Amino acid sequence: MNDKVVHPHHGAAVITKQLEQEISGERHSYFELQVATEQLTVFVPVATIDQIIRPVISKTAATKVLRIFKDEPQASGKNWSRWYKVLNEKMTSGDIYQVAEVVRDLTHAQHTKGISPALKRMLSRARVTLTSELAFAFDISTEDATERLDRSLPVPESVDA
Repeated sequence: MNDKVVHPHHGAAVITKQLEQEISGERHSYFELQVATEQLTVFVPVATIDQIIRPVISKTAATKVLRIFKDEPQASGKNWSRWYKVLNEKMTSGDIYQVAEVVRDLTHAQHTKGISPALKRMLSRARVTLTSELAFAFDISTEDATERLDRSLPVPESVDA
């Protein structure tokens, strides 16, 4: 117990306990996960745990994640709905590198041309997901992880109005 893991939809979490529940006359075992970024408890069946959660990335991998911000951002192009779908798929992939790409691309779009309220919510969620795992990987506070993320993001160039 107390293992740090990542849930693809909720981000970094801690396994707090294992419990059994009877459903329709059958006993099922679950792990209880306490999500690091919100007051949320998630139950994951023991039988499918390896298909749902993954271990937290290493410090080395976390450093590589931050390097993604140096890559050229991908622009939305003309088809916003397709771009939104691609970004959403990256968010739910469970792949921290793809979540970092979402942060990079939406931060760039926000600074260069502005983004919709839905994309602002996605950016906020991506930042929370990313910082929660970075905090676990670097063994630092969420606030320190947020500062490290912000320092790694490129400084936006001035946009003429």
